[in-house]
Amino acid sequence: MNRPVHRSSQRLGRPASLCAALVVFALVGAACSSDKKTATTTPVAGTPAATTPPTGAATVLADTTPKQAASPSQAFPDLAPPTGNQMVLGLVNSEGTPGLSFPEMRLDIQGAVDYLNQHGGMGGRPIKLETCTVKGDPNTSQACAQELVGKKVEMVLLGLDLFPDYATYTAAKIPVVGVLPILPPDYTANALFLTGGNATTMSAAAAVAKNHYKAKTVGIVVASNAGAASTEASLTAALDKAGIAHKTVKGGDNETDAGYQGLMRQAAADKPDLLVSLYSDAGCIGTIKGRAALKITIPVLTTGICSGKDVLEQVGDDALGWTFIGVQTQKDTPELKILQNILAPVLKVAPDKIDSTALGLGALGLIELMSLAEYADIMHTKGDAVTGASLYAFLGKATDLTLWPGGAAIACGKSAKYPTICSFTFPFAEYTKGAKVLTVDGLEAVSSLDYLP
Repeated sequence: MNRPVHRSSQRLGRPASLCAALVVFALVGAACSSDKKTATTTPVAGTPAATTPPTGAATVLADTTPKQAASPSQAFPDLAPPTGNQMVLGLVNSEGTPGLSFPEMRLDIQGAVDYLNQHGGMGGRPIKLETCTVKGDPNTSQACAQELVGKKVEMVLLGLDLFPDYATYTAAKIPVVGVLPILPPDYTANALFLTGGNATTMSAAAAVAKNHYKAKTVGIVVASNAGAASTEASLTAALDKAGIAHKTVKGGDNETDAGYQGLMRQAAADKPDLLVSLYSDAGCIGTIKGRAALKITIPVLTTGICSGKDVLEQVGDDALGWTFIGVQTQKDTPELKILQNILAPVLKVAPDKIDSTALGLGALGLIELMSLAEYADIMHTKGDAVTGASLYAFLGKATDLTLWPGGAAIACGKSAKYPTICSFTFPFAEYTKGAKVLTVDGLEAVSSLDYLP
């Protein structure tokens, strides 16, 4: 069952982007909604690095603690504008290169900065964001590192950067926090990542395949491009560790309806216990409709991208039998209102018009900064000085934090093999009749640790 099956098919449409390759892009807070409930996803991340982060001047700040006993993730609207010493944060992000242009990360992070500068800042300190753009090559990543070091930032935030210059940041004793590890060096770098990327996402999928579906065989459909191959490799390595046989069927980045049917037919031909689709966007629609047209009843695991409103509106109840990685349902929450208020000026719409199903990749940046701001507020409330170094140390050692807005538990360093990852659990949700996507009982927080390759 382990031999890949290759299909010859013409790739149609635009070239595959990194976005299509990294399924963890589905792991976006408040990413999917259904029946006036908001489905949020839960990312993952890393461990304290060996090098001691820089120290910064302790700052005595005005009282910005909540007026009421709100939880830290809900407290922001009650926090006064910050009055302490300015904290300079650096942001490195890929923009302007075909397939590697994600300005929404910068825009959403800047939106969060603007909001926080009216609501508590970073532990009572106003934030200044210094941004630098990379082009998907080591030279621009190195140039950005040198630029941000020269600007004396207290912490570097990684949006999406394929080749972060960790050596330069380490030499300058500037801590680095990212939201999404991309290439293998990210997993062992001198940095912390709030989400775990393909390794943890696919390991959680393997856990569900084995323990929930009791699968002994799995059929996989995936696009034929380098990024998708990386995702598939993470999945098959996790399935191997779980003792589950698998067959991969590869198709084009975009297929016709008949093409998607062909993929699903081949994947189901040996009657596996479970199917996994690693397609996104139009591929979600094509594979869901293809399975339904062929009357295949084998259950399917896929990414949270396929639970989006734009997909479900087109496929309807053809999505019955599909389960989505990294998606959970919840009622409207104070955190959702905070998110809407942050993004309203960014998207230039009224807060109640924010479509949580259409946030895309930028929401990962929002999770990154708002999580750090929540941790900084916890430190400040306890009377601890908040600096880039102290915040990094707090994140690295904490055992009782969660990702904003109330997602996965933080456990930096829990995996020795992936020391930069800080969270390891994912919820899983399934499509039910009436276009509802609801968390599966017993799959509210599936750990990826047992099947990390």
